[in-house]
Amino acid sequence: MAEFVGTFALIFVGVGAIAVAGAAAGEAGLLGVALAHGLTLAVMISATAAISGGHLNPAVTFGARLAGKISTRGALAYWAAQLAGGLAGAALIELVIPVSELRATGWGVPAPGSGIPLGSALLAEAILTFFLVFVVFGTAIDRRAPKVGGLFIGLTVALDILVGGPISGAAMNPARFLGPALVFGSQLQFTWLYLVGPLAGGAIAGLVWRYLLLEPETATSA
Repeated sequence: MAEFVGTFALIFVGVGAIAVAGAAAGEAGLLGVALAHGLTLAVMISATAAISGGHLNPAVTFGARLAGKISTRGALAYWAAQLAGGLAGAALIELVIPVSELRATGWGVPAPGSGIPLGSALLAEAILTFFLVFVVFGTAIDRRAPKVGGLFIGLTVALDILVGGPISGAAMNPARFLGPALVFGSQLQFTWLYLVGPLAGGAIAGLVWRYLLLEPETATSA
């Protein structure tokens, strides 16, 4: 339930912020969109950390699985909850924001920027997600981490969007793409990009922490 609610909030606020910013300014304001995503994750990760660890992202769960921080069964349950939350968030935002505003801003579905090669967008997603999952480990998963994970994870998402939004859409999260893409039937041709890029970045970060940075006794298999 914690993973469902947290991911629901991310998609509901993220898609809604893009639509509202677009309606007010003629185009989605990058700073506002970045802050909307970052602040939502900061509060929701803080709210769910004691219950589920506040992953709210299949790429984070994948990295945690490879680092031995969650069982395969647990990861599958998290992925199901995260996807369900993403779908619910996109479905309900459609009942709140006028369809014309959602359509004008591409339904809030991440997509490569105009003129950006798919290879560049894929690499951007992998690198940005690596940053995100690296910070998740360093501020939340590692037992030596300061108890400020939600804040700095949210800030990482915001800074990633500031640089990556115009390049790849800066999803960094398969659920952030799949929720609105499936509900609105938009940009589904890029599904592979928003699965491969974030999962690769999350996997690399998880393996770096497991084999290079975590204390040996904290990296247990499950």
